[in-house]
Amino acid sequence: MGEQLGTLEELPQDYRDDMTAAGVAPLWPMMRNVLPHGAPNPVTRPGHWSYAAVRPLLLRAGELTPVEKAERRVLVLSDPGRGAGAMQATASIYLGLQLLLPGETAPAHVHTPSAVRIVVEGTGGYTVVDGEKLPMEEGDLVLTPGGEWHDHGHEGTEPVVWLDALDLPLFVYLEGSYATEGPLQAQRNRPDASQVEYLSSGLAPSRKLGAGPRRYPMMRYPWGRTEAALNEMAAYTDGDCAELDYVNPETGADVLPTMGFTAMRIGAGQRHAPPLRSSSAAFHVVKGQGKTTINGETIEWGPKDTFTAPVFAEITHEAGEDAYLVRVHDRPLQEKLGYYEERAR
Repeated sequence: MGEQLGTLEELPQDYRDDMTAAGVAPLWPMMRNVLPHGAPNPVTRPGHWSYAAVRPLLLRAGELTPVEKAERRVLVLSDPGRGAGAMQATASIYLGLQLLLPGETAPAHVHTPSAVRIVVEGTGGYTVVDGEKLPMEEGDLVLTPGGEWHDHGHEGTEPVVWLDALDLPLFVYLEGSYATEGPLQAQRNRPDASQVEYLSSGLAPSRKLGAGPRRYPMMRYPWGRTEAALNEMAAYTDGDCAELDYVNPETGADVLPTMGFTAMRIGAGQRHAPPLRSSSAAFHVVKGQGKTTINGETIEWGPKDTFTAPVFAEITHEAGEDAYLVRVHDRPLQEKLGYYEERAR
């Protein structure tokens, strides 16, 4: 079939007027916009947010806006392809940097989108999910799945900052995004599940007869254990990037239905060139420095920076020193829809 399709301008004006009055439009002039041949044509463009540049703006927000007037004091990371103010870092992933100051609490609420917090800096912060108090230490990954009550607090002495990653764009598109507020939760008098039931990989609480696995058995993934596992794996990966997926410890499935999270270690001087993936991605640098080339555009990154890549992007990472990153991606959503794909470079 030929590439050239008919245009709207080729149709008589009276016919176009009659279609407008009837509330219809011809598909063929718009066909290639929604069904391009061979591969998608993404709006998303590579983005880079230097933490050194954003941090002063976050602290100023803490001076200008009390948490009571913000509910969640967040600076949104907007996709360059959509422009400032866009509530998307990629088509399906929302990112924001959130600040909590000593003594502050962010009120309890529950919402339809799911969220993950990757702790960027500070100690003494915590998140309470369904009554379980989750400490927030640098690099930790903390889940607040859709439909779970959660609030945040700060018992330390210095600012705490974390990166929010949500599937919010999906719920906004479906017109299903909303939140309900409530009182702060009563906290259980015990450590969180990552320190008790799921302290060691490969071990889970003994199963009772007839009891199925919990949907979200572990809400906190401590960075210390993740880094140690990456280092051990890197010793046996023959110079390649070491990668570990964050999974449900009971089922092995991704931690959330629509978003996946992968910890990465790229050794000093190493180069990592993954295949072209149909999933979009955001990369948060926990430690280290290096550069990444995305579709010919090179981003120089350092500790605590965040950068993004669109679907089917050609990505090459190079580490100047041992670097640890967390990749946020929408592969779980795409696999559920049956179209996740990888292509050779």
